[in-house]
Amino acid sequence: MIKLTILDGHAVNPGDLPWTFLDGIVDYKVYERTSQEEVIKRIGNSDAVFLNKIQITKEIFEACPKLKYIGVLATGYNVIDLEAARAHGVTVTNIPAYSTDSVAQHVFSFILYFTNQVAQHSASVMAGDWVKCRDFCFWNGSLTELSGKTLGIFGYGNIGKKVAEIAKAFGMKIICCTRTPKEGMPEAVSFEELLKRSDFLTLHAPLTEQTKNIINKESLALMKKSAFLINTARGGFVVEKDLADFLNNGGIAGYAADVLLQEPMAEDCPLLKAKNCVITPHIAWAPRETRKRLQGIAEENLKAWLAGKPINVVSC
Repeated sequence: MIKLTILDGHAVNPGDLPWTFLDGIVDYKVYERTSQEEVIKRIGNSDAVFLNKIQITKEIFEACPKLKYIGVLATGYNVIDLEAARAHGVTVTNIPAYSTDSVAQHVFSFILYFTNQVAQHSASVMAGDWVKCRDFCFWNGSLTELSGKTLGIFGYGNIGKKVAEIAKAFGMKIICCTRTPKEGMPEAVSFEELLKRSDFLTLHAPLTEQTKNIINKESLALMKKSAFLINTARGGFVVEKDLADFLNNGGIAGYAADVLLQEPMAEDCPLLKAKNCVITPHIAWAPRETRKRLQGIAEENLKAWLAGKPINVVSC
């Protein structure tokens, strides 16, 4: 039977989603976490591996000649040296489009955090402020209605499209900047116009050499001071020092992110103490339903490879 090793299974299954779908398909061993120094030893003579954020380099391929399949348990696969994978005849697959609903939901949890200020007002109430209030209601700061506000979407793939659908239900005006405009999509604009017009700007493009560091002091200077920036895509879009400076000096109204340039977060991350900055620890993909869907696609990928008809291949 094919031998499969799961190198860093904890993120996908911290205990609520067993790997029993692999029973009878492969002989498998699960490691919750694996350091880079342990990778070669743990792969050993495995025919296949599942991994999430473990880097597989040319040296690892050379040291593990029996390895013929890598199932990346994520959409992004930049942790794999694909050139080396091809050279060693290793098939690499990913998990596309599994987190569309959950990430779009997370985007609006950020937007509503800023507009409705539920967390701040609940904290105020629990501190006794409503008990002391002379009126039947009170609010701290400005509350904002989304209807009529302009949502800018950078990138219009599956997630960008889902975000647009939700925004439409809120009555928002929607503009998009995308490399390949599609028929029926909202108003397409340049990146410069997207920055200038958006009341809320959310990032959903792939991270490439062209999009790396695209949020910097020059681009931020084009945004409204009242605008909010949302990033659930890639930390590499942002020059974090530039963004922290703009937040601390009132250059934009707020930033919310589920991703950072370095994960886990570095102690010296400029955003750690920035004003009006909300950060969650890369959890937009993590609802149980979403991870269950991921496991289902991983199972399909593995079975297709075993049958000699691989799907979702990124190593072609």
